[in-house]
Amino acid sequence: MGAIETVERAQLTERPAMRTGDTVRVHVKVREGDKERIQVFEGIVIGQHRGSARATFTVRKVSFSQGVERIFPLHSPIIDRIEVIRSAKVRRSKLYFLRKLKGKAARMKEARRPA
Repeated sequence: MGAIETVERAQLTERPAMRTGDTVRVHVKVREGDKERIQVFEGIVIGQHRGSARATFTVRKVSFSQGVERIFPLHSPIIDRIEVIRSAKVRRSKLYFLRKLKGKAARMKEARRPA
């Protein structure tokens, strides 16, 4: 193991197991001046990039008929917590095709989660 992996291992945080297609609720710390509050961003995970401390995931939601995507660093201290709300059965690792779909066409088939 190299020096970089040793330093990155200390920066890893415990996150729930999530996959592409899951609907997640991400609680993000937002700084406004000298105050800090938590803002919730809820949407479907359309992609993940692995890589220990550099791992990211992309969440897409539709807000006021406008699609919004946000890329979150998985182990960042700005993320307070991540809740997995539901899981969907998907056959791809990147769900970029959802960008073209609207309404009922953009629904995903729900998968059974192990209890």
